[in-house]
Amino acid sequence: MAMKFEKTGDNTYMLDVCGYVCPHPQIYCKKSIEKIAEGDILQVVLDNPSSVETIVQMCDQVGHEVLERKTEGGKIYLKIQKG
Repeated sequence: MAMKFEKTGDNTYMLDVCGYVCPHPQIYCKKSIEKIAEGDILQVVLDNPSSVETIVQMCDQVGHEVLERKTEGGKIYLKIQKG
């Protein structure tokens, strides 16, 4: 189990924090957003439902937009645009 952050295309990045529990997904998400440019998209993949709400709240507080939120096969996908 290892956190994975990678560039997936022009202005798009992916953060995989499956297997981690609070507060690690939020911390990794915050650090990943700090690394990308304003307007870039971060796709976060996680499997801890309680972390989703915390990440969404964090985005709301600092001005990032959650563009998409879906659950598929036990994994939760968040698409965040850095504001």
